[in-house]
Amino acid sequence: VQLQASGGGLVQAGGSLRLSCVFSGYTFSSFAMGWFRQAPGKDREFVGRIRWGSGITLYADSVKGRFTISRDRAEKTVYLQMNSLKPEDTAVYYCAADYGGNGSYDLWGQGTLVTVSS
Repeated sequence: VQLQASGGGLVQAGGSLRLSCVFSGYTFSSFAMGWFRQAPGKDREFVGRIRWGSGITLYADSVKGRFTISRDRAEKTVYLQMNSLKPEDTAVYYCAADYGGNGSYDLWGQGTLVTVSS
């Protein structure tokens, strides 16, 4: 069972990028996937999450209205669409699996670097 995140890269401020995270294990209705990020010299912070069954999403205030999380249940893939990117969005982005849907993340991907130039 693993998570594989991809899609990071270099983008100019105001641009867009889409990250993907593929999950190789079983999924069920209580399952949720989260996105986190960690900027250089800073603590890891929550970006957003999506419930696998309902598709209900939750976002951090810092990205609300700019980032969108979606999932493809057949492909077991979660996406993080990032629009209107800012230099402060520069970070390593991680996806994580919450098997019980209770906010405790059980499995983490390896991270993908997003760099936003000003």
